[in-house]
Amino acid sequence: MPRAGRRKISRYSGEFKATAVKLSSLSGVLIQDVARELDIHPFMLSRWRKEVREGKIVAKTKKLDIDTKTATELNRLRQVEHAYALLKEEHTLLKKAIRFCSERRRRSSSSLTDTEGSTE
Repeated sequence: MPRAGRRKISRYSGEFKATAVKLSSLSGVLIQDVARELDIHPFMLSRWRKEVREGKIVAKTKKLDIDTKTATELNRLRQVEHAYALLKEEHTLLKKAIRFCSERRRRSSSSLTDTEGSTE
């Protein structure tokens, strides 16, 4: 029976590691993005990149070709995700500003009715 707090250790094939390294080496692609999509820790991917440079990981399959269309699409996807995050943040700020202004108007109008009622 496994002890509480122990993690499952996954074993990845050399082909999987080589593919992940190849994807992360494309221009305009971030290691964090590749790691997130492959559901691995970015440190692990960085370690695999180092092992490929040292010759410890060698792809035993056919040469892995990732065409420029795929690389362009990955770059475009990253840009769209960045723009979406920015728009979400702007939307949140605008909602807060609208809420703040409407509360301020409500307070001003209620204070005006209080002063008008006391003079009669």
